[in-house]
Amino acid sequence: MTGKPVLVAHGDRPREGGPDRKEVEVAVGVLIRADGAFLLTSRPAGKVYEGYWEYPGGKVEAGETVEQALRRELIEEIGVTIGAVHPWKVERVDYPHALVRLNFCKVYEWTGELHMHEGQQYAWQQLPVTVQPVLPGTVPVLQWFAEERGFEGPTHS
Repeated sequence: MTGKPVLVAHGDRPREGGPDRKEVEVAVGVLIRADGAFLLTSRPAGKVYEGYWEYPGGKVEAGETVEQALRRELIEEIGVTIGAVHPWKVERVDYPHALVRLNFCKVYEWTGELHMHEGQQYAWQQLPVTVQPVLPGTVPVLQWFAEERGFEGPTHS
């Protein structure tokens, strides 16, 4: 795939699967409260990048649209049913374990109480975020928020 360059995370580490790795499609939910705070969740124990903070979401399964995958993943992962999905931006990230295409979608409405089904933590954040470490694929989103909101200074610690 050509076009926008790929964000390379931890380029000093070897890549699994070699140069012909298949790109993994991922649906990512950027839940935003009325006060502008956004939801970050920690990666669960036992997963790659355990303890890193990210936006919730997951892989798009065969036959699913990004929106369908996001709805399914957010029920499974954090226990909420989302309203309208607003596709926002796409970022390709080359992690040592996978090449991913992150489809970021803004979500302003949801029902249900947050329940972390995978034992992860969650935090409502404003810029600059106070949780760390932040997953490399999350960093561009913080920069996009900074641009949208006219925020000057570092977006994370």
